[in-house]
Amino acid sequence: MKNSERSFARRIDLTSLQLFVAVCELGSIGRAAEREFIAASAVSKRLSDLEATVDTALLYRHSRGVTLTPAGESLLHHARNVLYGLERMQGELSEYADGVRGHVRMHANMSAIVQFLPEDLGAFAREHSQIKIDLQEHLSPDVLSAVAEGTADIGICTLGNIRSSESNQATVQLTQGNVPLQYRKYREDRLVAVVPERHALAAHESVAFAEVLEWDIVSLHAGSSISLAMRAAAAQAGHALHQRIQVTSLDAVCRMIDNGLGVGLIPDRAFELMHGVGHLRAVQLTDDWAKRELCVVARDFDALPVTTRLLVDHLCPASASAKASA
Repeated sequence: MKNSERSFARRIDLTSLQLFVAVCELGSIGRAAEREFIAASAVSKRLSDLEATVDTALLYRHSRGVTLTPAGESLLHHARNVLYGLERMQGELSEYADGVRGHVRMHANMSAIVQFLPEDLGAFAREHSQIKIDLQEHLSPDVLSAVAEGTADIGICTLGNIRSSESNQATVQLTQGNVPLQYRKYREDRLVAVVPERHALAAHESVAFAEVLEWDIVSLHAGSSISLAMRAAAAQAGHALHQRIQVTSLDAVCRMIDNGLGVGLIPDRAFELMHGVGHLRAVQLTDDWAKRELCVVARDFDALPVTTRLLVDHLCPASASAKASA
């Protein structure tokens, strides 16, 4: 942190930030003072001091209350993030007093969460009951961004054309937004075409994606790794992708297909786990890109806290063994 940044951090008062947020939410210094049990004159003084600290006006004051200046809108966004971060910090630290011995902040895509993580995280939790895992579901590109930005300690996602099998090393490098990241292979899955039992494609044991393109497609939302892979494959085949319906869950994809609204692609294990959602059949795709690698991603595996490294070794035992024997 630069000296100028350090000086600014020292001059910002957290109580003033809380009061600023309260004034913004209520639109009135008086109402904010009542809610926070403090004199209105004291609130007004703190806001003036805050404006002096940032050297710009934050509020337009008028007879009916206050409104935000452009600078005030920016500060409100950052102040909420700071206060939310403090709440999370307080919550995590209080859990240490209750016996928690570590936290892992983890983001993962839908495919990993549906197919593999319930069993893997359940087994880990039984062995390490004092380690708390905070897991959030996000699209693969967002998982990578979260790890690069430090919002998540580790992520699990599909890396598209980047495959860890291209290297014999336990840990392989990639770059996300100019931030170097490392990844290790976690699991593999394979996309299958899901069709109604009486569909023309249901009679096939396997099918090329080019044949699937003849039909309307039921897909996950546009940013999902499956949707991105389908669009890339359709473009390479020079064929239009008739993506008529987009939903946000794999079971919704199956229900739409079961009701005759098209065909779609989902991971093979996910289809097995959802067996019974309608009268459907999974047909294997012959395309090479249908075989996917799910990888654990981190900024630097060696720099992770001990508790997080324990989880990574549990999820990627082959990588842990390779590293130990190196």
